[in-house]
Amino acid sequence: MAGLLSLFQKKPAPPACSAVIVAAGASSRMEGIDKMMASLGELPVLVHTLYAFQDCSAVDEIILVTREDLLVEAARLCKDFQLDKVRKVIVGGAERSQSVQAGLREVREDVSLIAIHDGARPLVPQAVIAQAVEQAAKTGAAAPAAPLTDTIKRGEKGLAVETVDRSALWAVQTPQVFEAGLIRAALKKALEDGAAITDDCAAVERLGMKVVLTPGSRENLKITTPLDLILGEAILTARAKGEL
Repeated sequence: MAGLLSLFQKKPAPPACSAVIVAAGASSRMEGIDKMMASLGELPVLVHTLYAFQDCSAVDEIILVTREDLLVEAARLCKDFQLDKVRKVIVGGAERSQSVQAGLREVREDVSLIAIHDGARPLVPQAVIAQAVEQAAKTGAAAPAAPLTDTIKRGEKGLAVETVDRSALWAVQTPQVFEAGLIRAALKKALEDGAAITDDCAAVERLGMKVVLTPGSRENLKITTPLDLILGEAILTARAKGEL
């Protein structure tokens, strides 16, 4: 009888997760192209990014952080493409950490997890998002990463002085996912200390917290230069052909 009753018992609901999409950069290496609004396939880069989280069942809401000059256009895109998980579109700060902080302030109070993602990573696969969220729910902090494949040299004054063992080196991607209270406290502490942090994991690591690395993807490229748009087009074409 107990076994039969268990069939009708509801499984515990997964923890609520908000995604903060940071898209407030200046596109300084894009040779005059605004990478957020640049066309990738038939859609702007930003729309691809938002769709990735719109379509992910592990994400409950999206807070979009962008530049002031893109605020109206970004809000219009959300409406036109029916991105109804985007609850707010807000203006970010001069630095990435300030933009993340602005996004954190707008996240729902009841969420357990917060995923922070670069708006310039439009082709993040669903599995990469879901695995990072699942792991963070267990351990408090997780980020997708891919092993380095190039030979890595340490240089001084333009000369190679050492070949670095790459077996323990990883290229960390986004979304980086954290327990909500942890990332709020970590970023607040980093800003108070004036610490130079290159990503959100670094803020958590400063508190002595370990970040679990989950599987990243070569498809999850960051649009930084015009060449990356060409690579992104190739990925979209391969996906359409079922090759990825």
